[in-house]
Amino acid sequence: MAIADIKAFSEKAKSDPELKEKLLACLKIREILSLAKEYGFELDEVELYPPNEPQFTDAQLSEKMAKALLRV
Repeated sequence: MAIADIKAFSEKAKSDPELKEKLLACLKIREILSLAKEYGFELDEVELYPPNEPQFTDAQLSEKMAKALLRV
């Protein structure tokens, strides 16, 4: 279910401009986890990293987070 939660959080960030801006500002994984929690999502940090399929796009993340989570 953790991947489904990550995907749901990503989809919410695509449709919520305020959340989108906050997500782009995150420079650390714990900031993303805290932001997700603020919006009612419990994310599993391990599920965010490769080899799991990325649930975010590079346009949703800061450059630093895109490199860590998207195999960029």
